[in-house]
Amino acid sequence: MKYDRWNLRPSGPAGSRAELERAGLPPLCAAVLCARGVDTAPAASAFLAHGPDLLHDPFLLQDMEKAVERISRAIREQETVAVYGDYDVDGITATCLLTQFLRTLGGQVVSYIPDRTEEGYGLNNHAIDALARQGVTLIVTVDCGITAAQEVEYARALGVDVVITDHHQCKEVLPQAVAVVDPRRPDCSYPFPDLAGVGVALKLALALTAPAQRPQVLLDYGELAAIGTVADVMLLQGENRALVHLGLERLADCSRPGLQALLREAGCPRGQVPTTVTIGYGLAPRINAAGRMEQAGTALELLLTQDPQRGQELAQELCQLNRLRQAIELEIFQHCDQLLTHTPALSAPVIVLAGEGWHQGVIGIVASRLAEKFACPAFMISLDGDKGKGSCRSFGGFNLFGALERCAPLLDSYGGHELAAGFSIRRDNIPAFRAALCQLVEEFAGHQPMESSLDVDCEIPHCSLLSTQDVESLSLLEPFGSGNPKPVFLLRSVCVLSHTDVGGGRHLKLRLRRDGVVMDAIFFSANTAACGIENGQRLDIAFTLQINQFRGNRTVQLQLCDLRPAPTRSQLERSLFRRLQAGETLSPWEASLMLPQRRDFAHLWRYLEQLCAAGPAQAPMDQLLRQVTRSFSGHRSYGKALVCLHVMDERGLIQVAVQNQQATVRLCRPREKVDLEQAGMMRQLRHDLG
Repeated sequence: MKYDRWNLRPSGPAGSRAELERAGLPPLCAAVLCARGVDTAPAASAFLAHGPDLLHDPFLLQDMEKAVERISRAIREQETVAVYGDYDVDGITATCLLTQFLRTLGGQVVSYIPDRTEEGYGLNNHAIDALARQGVTLIVTVDCGITAAQEVEYARALGVDVVITDHHQCKEVLPQAVAVVDPRRPDCSYPFPDLAGVGVALKLALALTAPAQRPQVLLDYGELAAIGTVADVMLLQGENRALVHLGLERLADCSRPGLQALLREAGCPRGQVPTTVTIGYGLAPRINAAGRMEQAGTALELLLTQDPQRGQELAQELCQLNRLRQAIELEIFQHCDQLLTHTPALSAPVIVLAGEGWHQGVIGIVASRLAEKFACPAFMISLDGDKGKGSCRSFGGFNLFGALERCAPLLDSYGGHELAAGFSIRRDNIPAFRAALCQLVEEFAGHQPMESSLDVDCEIPHCSLLSTQDVESLSLLEPFGSGNPKPVFLLRSVCVLSHTDVGGGRHLKLRLRRDGVVMDAIFFSANTAACGIENGQRLDIAFTLQINQFRGNRTVQLQLCDLRPAPTRSQLERSLFRRLQAGETLSPWEASLMLPQRRDFAHLWRYLEQLCAAGPAQAPMDQLLRQVTRSFSGHRSYGKALVCLHVMDERGLIQVAVQNQQATVRLCRPREKVDLEQAGMMRQLRHDLG
């Protein structure tokens, strides 16, 4: 098992799925939304909305008027403006967006992205000096700057104004810039605080545009906003959902030659509407690779170029950088993995590792992989002499920015947000930093080991729901991402027909069967040895659904998130009975297992005969049943000829009604436990006992 615990969401209020289906939603979509608390037709309509009416007035952002006034004056007076960004995907797309947009307004604009290794994150005095020498009188930051109070003061001393646009967490004291536009400002009342850095940059562009021309700005820059928002793992609800939905449509017919080439390299041909998966696993790693390998300018040029040939060259260059990044990342990860495996104390309750010369561009990805594998927050530090630059990733909801704030006396600098952050630290402070983090994580976790858990949206009652049409209907829930993850489903007791390792032994491919339906499945980063799979074995599986296209054929494929051996029938029934006793609600499939079969009637009748063996051979049926009431929970008489008996055993509460030597047996359904009738599973079974 990959996860310690599977959390199956409640199915929602009774009748909610039916209501959503009557409103026109397909069954799988209705089931997922109900499990996520979107259980009424109006709520579903609001959640799935993605039109431009979800976009808020940009002037609701604090200081937006000041930013517009200063930038407009710079354009009128032909000042040289620098757009100063960050070296990740969000920062690169934001830099491209604002650079290109201000140039269309006639601005004299240069762009600047700091070198990850030499300069690090955010504004720095060296860069300010260089820009001032070029004649820059206004710096507009994107995706950075909110913590750069000292750097802003240095720029002012050189006669350079600064407008900050950012989306990261603020410190207690804001920089004294001309304007500070950040939806996370404590005094900002903007209705949607979860914009990405590129989203804030887009808001600035819209604020600089007359209302009648704003739809065209959204069309011109929507794809950049979508890429940066998805890559930065921002909440995909509300305004972000609208921006990403628009951007994905624009990517299908993108006018940027470099982006067209990069989409082809990622396996997405022109005209095909990409998904957030295309961005997250195709575009973002390749764009990110440029910044991670100290060549962010390559990615920026790719987004800005209008030359198709140059765009193709740059796309191939990004792919090469990405392969190099993967090799360096793997080397560091394997070293850390072996170290933590052989020294478990280093991963409890938090991972804090430091290494000489570790590549600063990849340690964030390594931290993410380690956090997932060892189920705890991870802090990776690249050492250079007596200084270290670190990157960290969260686990289990631990607030990284809050933790770094608590450890601020030990740090030279820090920034970021709850789930991902960066910092710089002196080598001598690392032991105290590790001790402080251990205490913070233990307090957060209640001094208990953290557990890895998988949220499962709903259980599939019957595999007939896994048709191509049903799976394709899940696209209505797109775009998937933070706040709207790709749905995870559960199937119990599937039989393994065959299995094989693929991808050089790194992945596991399976052929499964249940309900007479044969299904293909793939489990990435797992193999036969790790999972202990055998043909004929029964498994419980958690998975996402996708359509696999091969040689013109479209088939359903299960992409496994986790698997575990299925319990035996007797183990499962005992577990279900205990859950019934505890008042839990069973799924329709679980409830079906509790219904008695023909053999159960025979066992029950033989039990009745044994109990009454000492009595008269021809005893009336009602007298016979009254004799056994001492062994059962009770009985009731219905008229002269009908006797109803409730039998409590491991299968639950079974009702036996006998009339004229004819028995009707069914699982009694306590209303507070499981409503089998509503689930479509209640059925009466008759068996002639004569």
